[in-house]
Amino acid sequence: MSSHTRRCAAALLTAVAVAGCGSGADGPASPGAKGVPEVKEEKDLPDLPLDRYRLGTEESKRFGKAQRLLAQRCMIRLGFTDFPADPKPPAPSTTAKGLIITALPTSLGAFDLDHAKRWGYGWEPRLRKTLEPTGRAMTQAEFAALYGMSSNGATPKGSKSSERGCSGRANNQLLKGVADSRRMWTFPATHDADLRKAVAKDRQVRRAFATWSKCVVDKGGKRFADPMTAYSDKGWRRGEDGNTPHTRREVATAVADVECKREHNTLGVWWAALAKRQRADIQRHEDTYAAVRGDVEVLRSNIRKALG
Repeated sequence: MSSHTRRCAAALLTAVAVAGCGSGADGPASPGAKGVPEVKEEKDLPDLPLDRYRLGTEESKRFGKAQRLLAQRCMIRLGFTDFPADPKPPAPSTTAKGLIITALPTSLGAFDLDHAKRWGYGWEPRLRKTLEPTGRAMTQAEFAALYGMSSNGATPKGSKSSERGCSGRANNQLLKGVADSRRMWTFPATHDADLRKAVAKDRQVRRAFATWSKCVVDKGGKRFADPMTAYSDKGWRRGEDGNTPHTRREVATAVADVECKREHNTLGVWWAALAKRQRADIQRHEDTYAAVRGDVEVLRSNIRKALG
């Protein structure tokens, strides 16, 4: 995922014997072994086979931008001539819970050593502002026109969710020509989630995680089953927005976590295992994946047209 490892964002909370890549039954595959990339930083992770069947991180941002732009044009046509492209909810309102946590790495925990040294398993507080809407707050009338419902959730009788307001119309425009949008959004995501769970139980990956875990303990941290267990540990006391207090113990653990991943190529072994399973799944469901890819290409074309 380059940026792709940050998706689905939510569905990626866990992490193989890959043919020819192992070092035998006595330990995890060594860095540089056949099929196992050398991973020191997130940018070293190659694309995964399933990445071609879904939008990448930057493409998802473009989708959001296109959706907001089309919705804004619709609102202007309805007479809301100064409606912003990226409006805030009607006041009074608070930032949605989980806004920040969705922007954090949620696949394999901490990657960036400099970030770990500064923020541990949390994030820089200034990041919140960059993720909040940039436009003014909507009025109640604008909210109703945008979503086809009032801010308390009341909807017109007989209206379909896909037809509600300018936001629904914008989505429909972006999905025009897509044969099966539900399949496009959910098929790769649900299969990927299942494959990641299976990979986490693979003997080769378990050995890699055990080696990583011992390394963290040797550096003064406590024992964790795998990198995501360390990242999501309740001891870091995450707030509703996903940030942590950046305590000394948290920072020291995050630094040891990243250093051990680098020293033992933990992410390279994990990637090789997941890539093998994804390739097999694509072959097993070849026709469905081909249909999904066709729909994704239609969506990409619609995004380009909307932003063009």
